[in-house]
Amino acid sequence: MSMKCYGIDAVSGAHIELTASGAVIQSVEEQVTSLPPGAPYLASGFIDLQVNGYAGVDYCLPGAPVEDIGRSLEAQFATGVTRIFPTVITGPREGMIEALRMLARARRELPYGQALEAFHVEGPHISPDDGPRGAHPIEHVRPPDYDEFLAWQEAAEGHVRLVTLAAEWPEAPSYIEKLVSEGIVVAIGHSNPTLEQIDAAVRAGATLSTHLGNGSHAIMRRHPNYLWDQLAEDRLNATFIGDGIHLDGRFLTVALRAKGLERSVLITDAVMPAGCPPGIYALGAVTVELHAEGRVTVRGTQQLAGSVLRMDRGVENLMRLCGLSLRDAVTLATRNPARVGRIPNRQRGLQPGERADAVEFELDQESGSIRVLRTWLDGALVYSA
Repeated sequence: MSMKCYGIDAVSGAHIELTASGAVIQSVEEQVTSLPPGAPYLASGFIDLQVNGYAGVDYCLPGAPVEDIGRSLEAQFATGVTRIFPTVITGPREGMIEALRMLARARRELPYGQALEAFHVEGPHISPDDGPRGAHPIEHVRPPDYDEFLAWQEAAEGHVRLVTLAAEWPEAPSYIEKLVSEGIVVAIGHSNPTLEQIDAAVRAGATLSTHLGNGSHAIMRRHPNYLWDQLAEDRLNATFIGDGIHLDGRFLTVALRAKGLERSVLITDAVMPAGCPPGIYALGAVTVELHAEGRVTVRGTQQLAGSVLRMDRGVENLMRLCGLSLRDAVTLATRNPARVGRIPNRQRGLQPGERADAVEFELDQESGSIRVLRTWLDGALVYSA
């Protein structure tokens, strides 16, 4: 299997020829001759650290067929994504275990199952409070339990790599220490902590804030509060949902400035209706509505329940809403999530020796819109427009 492509490096701006043999980039040669007008851009394949479902497939559903999970991956390849952390949220103990078991089977059996890079468990050890809990079912919220984590990891065949929990549980620091000692990335999210509880979680090894600015109270004191406290904590990276719905452009712009682009990661937090027409859908026991403008809410309320964001649109939004350059927007969707998620051989961008994950796309300079042309995973062409 070999791969060769030409284009403009979206990060460096250089005109490059990229070649790969098998799953590894062999060379990235800068071209001295000019590329023709309208030449495409090249970037490392996008990485999404939080995907709850896609294309009508719910990753939290214990009985999700392997073939359907594969179909959802193919739909994401069309958006330039090459690696995801399928995310299992708060639910019954056995249901969460079975969902992880099915994802592990999909990773093992699907032709491109390696795109399921690792698994993210968001909950059930989150805040039971309205607001921070978000759309997670309160009846299944429970305190941190290391034995339960071990059961997750056994079912997941060792692929759980990211766990999100609330920092205010009394058990949180010791639980975080145990997970970090096993190489797990621990994030604070769906949480209502004090500054002291955030500090204790960070000292125990937490390194990330999950979808900062969301999973929080609709009304809170101006300052201090747990959003400012996490934005000001330089030991924490942060993920942000870039759909323009969960966070308006002004807040996202300020949050990126406060956290710093080097510590910021773009995610979709996509749920099962992503890529589907507007309508009524079931996310486990929760009935949600996908509205025509792209908002997903718990049916009959204004409470958000995930997004239907595509990662390529998220990159567009970072440029359009926040004024980021293409280089910076792409970095938040590639190298930063690779570093935060500890994905090997994906942290240096398009460089020899890195995995041959790449996306080729057109960029309309006037509108800022992106059109994905081709996507490669480990050197194999997995999408072509």
